Amino acid sequence: MDHFEIAVVGAGLAGSLAALALADSGRSVALIAPPVPAHPDARTTALMDRSLDLVRQLGLWDAIEPLAAPLSTMRIIDGTNRLLRAPTVTFHAAEVGLDAFGYNIPNAPFLSLLEKEAETRPSLTRVVASLARIEFDTKRAILTLDDGRAVIADLVVGADGRKSRVREAAAINVRNWSYPQSAVVLNFAHQVPHQNISTEFHTPDGPFTQVPLPGPRSSLVWVQKPDAAAATLSLSPEELSLAVEQRMQSILGKVTVEGTAQSFPLSGMAAKAFGKDRAILIGEAAHAFPPIGAQGLNLSLRDIMAATSLLSDLPTIPDDFGGRYDRRRRADVLTRTVSVDLLNRSLLSDFLPVQMLRAAGLQALASVPLLRNLMMHEGLNPGSALQTLRSSIREKIGWQRA
Repeated sequence: MDHFEIAVVGAGLAGSLAALALADSGRSVALIAPPVPAHPDARTTALMDRSLDLVRQLGLWDAIEPLAAPLSTMRIIDGTNRLLRAPTVTFHAAEVGLDAFGYNIPNAPFLSLLEKEAETRPSLTRVVASLARIEFDTKRAILTLDDGRAVIADLVVGADGRKSRVREAAAINVRNWSYPQSAVVLNFAHQVPHQNISTEFHTPDGPFTQVPLPGPRSSLVWVQKPDAAAATLSLSPEELSLAVEQRMQSILGKVTVEGTAQSFPLSGMAAKAFGKDRAILIGEAAHAFPPIGAQGLNLSLRDIMAATSLLSDLPTIPDDFGGRYDRRRRADVLTRTVSVDLLNRSLLSDFLPVQMLRAAGLQALASVPLLRNLMMHEGLNPGSALQTLRSSIREKIGWQRA
């Protein structure tokens, strides 16, 4: 049996990035997953500033940059047509000293790049097989594959999605919930330049989010009720293009939808623990929620950064590493999960007090620069909002004394 310090199960974006980061940290790593499916993935991923630091550390940015579009401005427009409508809120990266909050990257070429990079790491072995079962003891894990091979690892990283075999083998329970929504995903060309602005319309059925791609093109996540999403997918290309243009209020001019739209049901999931003994969970094996505020993969990359940081001071992997990782990740994951869930449910709610609170919150963001600045810092670097507030207060006190 081959022995590795770490076995990463799952070769999606989160698993592949984790395998590269762990291999670059000096660990011997096996990346275990079946061949990547050939079907096209029209989705894109917006990586924010801190996540891009990891991508750059892995030496990937020069190859990714030509595929990506910067997100210099992020705008929220209330498209509910309710009695209590919130003002438009605009976040400029320049307000926090950045050229861009992040970059929007198409998933398919991003994953292809990661597959090629995995072949260049001498300490990373790609094992093309599915996981059949895992047996844990206090000192190791034995992973049996569907082709009969077996791998021994000191630590197993579950990056194998919502139905994680790693999570199941580690006896970690989950909490699941669903939403009466589906997300329609597509890319489109448009007549008016997007100027690196991402616009999120908040509608009664969920967010309608346009994110820039290179050139006069954008990606779209359109959250609708399941029946409406099915009806959208049944439209002809011309009808769908017109529907997108109208929902966009024609701010990008004439729209031409590219390729075939896809639809995904929306639901949420959170593991009861994010690590246990010799197993840790990252990505959608640990947490999943609606595509709001570009939180999904960015949260997963913070999982990866936490794992590599914890491992950096350890010559060997201890029996309780999973518990240490769980304590490190708990606050960040639960805070993001609750925030996204509450925002999504506030859009769906017809309860007037809920609408009032949502409108008041957006009004405050639109009219109070300090609050808007704090929110931007927190979105880019979780936990930094309080630090930024303290710095602002110190600067103000120092100026008044001077």
